[in-house]
Amino acid sequence: MKRSLIALTLLTGLSTSAMAATNSWEKEAMDAWIDGKAEATLLFNGNLNSFDINTDVKMGTVTLTGSVENDIEKELAEELVLGIKGVKTVDNQLTVLNMDMDAKSEKASQFTDAKISTVITSRLLFDSEVSGLKIDVDVDNRKVTLNGTVATAAERDLAINIAKNTKDVDSVMSKLVIKKAEK
Repeated sequence: MKRSLIALTLLTGLSTSAMAATNSWEKEAMDAWIDGKAEATLLFNGNLNSFDINTDVKMGTVTLTGSVENDIEKELAEELVLGIKGVKTVDNQLTVLNMDMDAKSEKASQFTDAKISTVITSRLLFDSEVSGLKIDVDVDNRKVTLNGTVATAAERDLAINIAKNTKDVDSVMSKLVIKKAEK
């Protein structure tokens, strides 16, 4: 009886520690996946120099360090990373090199439009319920126009809501056409 009790206690301790190790491993794997996805997202964005931006992920929080040219690029990097599934928050510690963006309002407007377009396009591509490859995002003065085809009215509405819920968007016009997928 005493041996059985000791064996049961030992077995319980081992299984508890094994479960804790597995849970820790899963969290680390998720953080590594998010880190890779963040690096790739920043790399494939043509408006950012991703080689000057570093990412670190802990428990779903992404910390951005390094430098960018202006406030728009800083905000764009944050928005792109926030759009990644599994990201809880972003600690944006990026250093802005050029603080003189206010004097260049037309350039700032172009950067804002580019940022909006990039963020919406990324969110559409990452959303499994939307055919992001079939939707073109045009932005002019913070006004978004969605062109392309979708399979259902629900998919169209989701794409419109993704665009409307993007920071800095003033309005969204949909020119999306519902076209059933051919079998």
